[in-house]
Amino acid sequence: MNLFLRAKQFRTKKRLGQNFLVDENVIDAILNEVNPQDTVLEIGAGAGFVTERLVNAAKKVYAVEIDEDAVKELEKIDSDRLKIIHQDILKTQLKDVEDTVFKIVANIPYYITSPILVHLLGEIDDLNNENRARISEIILMVQYEVAQRLAADENSPSKQYGLLSILAQFYSDVEIMQKVKARSFYPAPKVDSALVKLKLRKEPLIALDDYTFFRKTIKACFGTRRKNIKNSLMNGGFPRENVQNALKQLQIPENTRGEQLSVDILAELSKELKKYERN
Repeated sequence: MNLFLRAKQFRTKKRLGQNFLVDENVIDAILNEVNPQDTVLEIGAGAGFVTERLVNAAKKVYAVEIDEDAVKELEKIDSDRLKIIHQDILKTQLKDVEDTVFKIVANIPYYITSPILVHLLGEIDDLNNENRARISEIILMVQYEVAQRLAADENSPSKQYGLLSILAQFYSDVEIMQKVKARSFYPAPKVDSALVKLKLRKEPLIALDDYTFFRKTIKACFGTRRKNIKNSLMNGGFPRENVQNALKQLQIPENTRGEQLSVDILAELSKELKKYERN
């Protein structure tokens, strides 16, 4: 029986954002990223269409699934390489699963993409995040618009580049692998998706003296998109004089918007603002 017919037999739950991947070609693309030595943690394993292939491709597979009915389907997979974790991924710490390095494979509900990424990567100033330390790569299925945001920079359309872009790229190299049409899922979502690879880096993208201050700076810069950089920073709690001096020193026009500044420039701006706070 093909995956589409199998998916139709499963009673999907809209409240859980269940859209099962039924496109064999896309599943092949995911499997191509998995090696026999990998320990895979699959998030949102669903009815097991990817899982049943992963157990033959990886050394070990941990399938994390919150839905009890989906867990019953996963239990039908006969493999000693599979361990099912009936739990919310947001309540799952990787160190409690196994003391190893995982390759993450995830097809997750769009509405919790950002919380899950923060859970896996940690915030920008969370330098010793225990989950991130146990991940080599994340192969992630997300809404296409979210994929664009993850990969965006200051040259992208302004609505794409923001805090999520910086968070993802601060601790990983982001690559959009391929666009995935809505018809590749059952039930078909209203929008297209994309397969994204996040290859984690050993060190942050930029070395800083104060990562918490940098987080505060970029949060202010992107917090009010319709305001210019001067007003955004002031709205974020930075004193007017400090903002004016920092922008002048870096030769950034006051009418610039946060989404026009590269991560490197934002880092320099954070350093400059920090100087004036010390005075």
